[in-house]
Amino acid sequence: MNPVRATTMSVRRQDVLLAAGLAVLASVVAVTFGSGRRPDTLGWTLLLALHVPLAWRRRAPLVVLGVMIPLIATFHEHDYNHSAPTGASMVLLYTVAATGSVRRTVIVGCSVIGLMVALKLGDGMAGVAESFQIAGWVVSMLILGGYLRVHRQLTKAALERAERAERTREEEARRRVAEERLRIARDLHDLLAHSITLIGVRTSVAAHVLAEDPDRLDRAAVARALDDIADTCRSARGELRTTLEVLRDDGPPDERGPLPGLDGLPDLAATARGAGAKVELAVLADAVPAAVGAAAYRIVQEALTNAVRHGGRADLTVRVGVRERDGALHVDVTDDGLGSGAAPPGFGLVGMRERVRSVGGTLTAGPLDGAGFAVNAVLPLRAHSKGAL
Repeated sequence: MNPVRATTMSVRRQDVLLAAGLAVLASVVAVTFGSGRRPDTLGWTLLLALHVPLAWRRRAPLVVLGVMIPLIATFHEHDYNHSAPTGASMVLLYTVAATGSVRRTVIVGCSVIGLMVALKLGDGMAGVAESFQIAGWVVSMLILGGYLRVHRQLTKAALERAERAERTREEEARRRVAEERLRIARDLHDLLAHSITLIGVRTSVAAHVLAEDPDRLDRAAVARALDDIADTCRSARGELRTTLEVLRDDGPPDERGPLPGLDGLPDLAATARGAGAKVELAVLADAVPAAVGAAAYRIVQEALTNAVRHGGRADLTVRVGVRERDGALHVDVTDDGLGSGAAPPGFGLVGMRERVRSVGGTLTAGPLDGAGFAVNAVLPLRAHSKGAL
């Protein structure tokens, strides 16, 4: 069954039971308490009939009011027990106030009191005194209904705010998870692409030495190539362990240990030189924010990896310049390779652009006229978000 329909049926069932209970209570009062005479056939018909509309009190309170008032007025006009319909009258007035606006509540209250006073004027001062007494009950029920209506509205608004806050927290948590996954993916790409490229180049060197002249094998050159491969593997294993520890860390995401920075650029240059490239490195920058330094490190790492992988020449020259100028860190990496401009698109440039955007910078990358490839990044020094890597 539809949940909304089930809820509606449950509410209707509650109202029907309430109407039946009030009818029973009114019947008991009619024969035991209050003033006025006991109901006869007409009185019982009026008394029981005025309780029937209460089954629709929440769905159409004004319609129910319009039906019940003539029945109640007729009941009182015949001088039947005046206390018998009091329960039904109070519940109806409460419902009108609890389900409507303040303006509607005031209009209904004034109308009911005015009608009651008009009916009691014929009873003289006793009727007026009774009118004031009943008017107090009418006003009390209207105030109670209005108070509960406002309370429900405030409670509903508080629940909606809490739900919005919870959704915001969930969305923020999902965003942070997505950012962390992207950061780890970038780190793994930069690490593995760089290390695997260098291992591939050095393996090719060792294979070339072995195949060039087996009779005059240069064992020292082969040993150096294998040692370089072993060093690269150890370095890659250490960086990979550091990256994977982030996944196992139960502490705050900001506690990630020291980030790679500008002080690691000489090691990158030395590694690229070990792969056969000529690297010219110039770093003219003092202390920079950790996030900016990490972005510059990863950009240079990816650019050197691409140059070594796609350079296509034995005497490849790569120029790396990192300079602080005009409130920004300028990172320029150019090479004179033959194949860099024809490198197939992959995650490397995408990762570089994401890193640059994470610190509010800009990146341009593309082939040079004739031959070679250039990567130019401008990283504002004021953009040093803790979450950027």
